[in-house]
Amino acid sequence: MDVGPPPMRAREPATAPPADSIAGGLVTAVSTNGAARRTDGVAGDARRGGVATNGRGPGKSLVLNVTMEPLCVVPARRALVLVLAAKADVVATNGHRYRSATLDLAAPSVVRLRRFVHVPYRRRAALSRRGVFIRDRNACGYCGSGAENVDHIVPRSRGGAHEWENVVAACRRCNSRKKDHTPEEAGMVLRARPYAPRAAFWLVVAVGGVRPDWHDYLGDALDA
Repeated sequence: MDVGPPPMRAREPATAPPADSIAGGLVTAVSTNGAARRTDGVAGDARRGGVATNGRGPGKSLVLNVTMEPLCVVPARRALVLVLAAKADVVATNGHRYRSATLDLAAPSVVRLRRFVHVPYRRRAALSRRGVFIRDRNACGYCGSGAENVDHIVPRSRGGAHEWENVVAACRRCNSRKKDHTPEEAGMVLRARPYAPRAAFWLVVAVGGVRPDWHDYLGDALDA
């Protein structure tokens, strides 16, 4: 017996994806058009070693919004696709080149989109162990030696929050000495007051630091 088509399911309300997903979606959409096909020869040459490099691969590129706000980090080839699709302009190159039978292009290090991409405002970067090490430059927040752990200034067992302002990198010796005490109780002094980095700091964490040619765009990501 024909019972007809199944009832339509109610559409779930849309939720805003994170900033890096939005930017990544734009890059992915561009990479599926004709411009992507025009770079196939370049990509093929790259796999066969036809790309001139300085001992390392062409690496990654920083993608900026029209407002020069950092959006995401993508492979250099993906950034080149954006440029060939007239979706972005090259701001800086990294010294490498993509070469094929018909193309000879500098690998972009920084590109700027030609149309504005709306990104939900994020007040601060997400807290992570790697992020704390990068913010504190791998130095213990108490003695300045090489950091191996992270320490909650006010221990969590005593109500301390798991947030940037209450976490510092620490060496094993200082971490063992402090134990479940506050710095004052342990007779220890912080070298600097911990702070929450700016939202763009997640990009710094993603690439493991600020590259020299990105410093003008990410150099203040470590500031409070």
